[in-house]
Amino acid sequence: MSLSPTIAPPHPDPRPPAFRLPPGSCDTHCHIFGPNSLYPYVPERPYTPPDAPLAMFRALHARLGVERAVIVNATPHGRDNRVVTDAIAQSNGRYKGIANVDESFSDADLAALNAAGIKGCRFTFLPRLGALPDMDVFGRIMRRIAPLEWHVDLYLPAVGLEPFLPMLESLPVPYVIDHMGVPDAAAGIDQTGFQILLRLFERDRKCWVKLTCPERITAAGAPFHDAAPFARRLIEIDADRVLWGTDWPHPNVKLMPDDGDLVDLIPLFAPTAELQRKLLVDNPTRLFGFKV
Repeated sequence: MSLSPTIAPPHPDPRPPAFRLPPGSCDTHCHIFGPNSLYPYVPERPYTPPDAPLAMFRALHARLGVERAVIVNATPHGRDNRVVTDAIAQSNGRYKGIANVDESFSDADLAALNAAGIKGCRFTFLPRLGALPDMDVFGRIMRRIAPLEWHVDLYLPAVGLEPFLPMLESLPVPYVIDHMGVPDAAAGIDQTGFQILLRLFERDRKCWVKLTCPERITAAGAPFHDAAPFARRLIEIDADRVLWGTDWPHPNVKLMPDDGDLVDLIPLFAPTAELQRKLLVDNPTRLFGFKV
């Protein structure tokens, strides 16, 4: 039996947002948890989520007006990616996925994930989510996923980014930095870690950034307006390499957000219809290979 702590469930009744998402909008960072009876959580998980299954996932997106999604397999499911690939199989082309993989996966295993709608793999550089990646293993996996035209999704806080800059810029695949590098909104956009991320984003066109998790960044609390300057600065640098997502069902947050608030931040991030379409439709279509 795991002794990992049980985390809070998502908001039970998120409000419909005032902002209307454009057709084809994609939530590029969200999770499905369980149900544990069908997709068991691994014993070595760092936390235990309440079940947040596909039906809840669909209901949330219907309320928000989201039409497409990229499901990121989270640590409680370990290297079992069925919770993602099964959802993709039922989505009629509306879902793609990010898998958890290691060196036990053969080339045939990776090809099968690719055929099932997986478009990348994820690595976390956050000690609370487990041991940091073995960088030799990481490098070998990057070389193996390159022929699949995958990217790598990185939970790598900007405060710890600098030692990894040479590795990132030499990667053979595109990479996506989660959650704007989780800066501290109280420290402003001039804080050192975020400035390092901005410079990397400006010079390395393999780098993408997810404008996600204002609830992890905020110092002021809901509705998280103090996260908007960080997102706007990234969009100012390159509106063609930014992505939006909810991070539903919001594992390990101190303040559980109302997902309606997260949607209503979008016009503060991207103030014009053109920028909104890039963020929500065009960029996800290009990176994840959705049908136009």
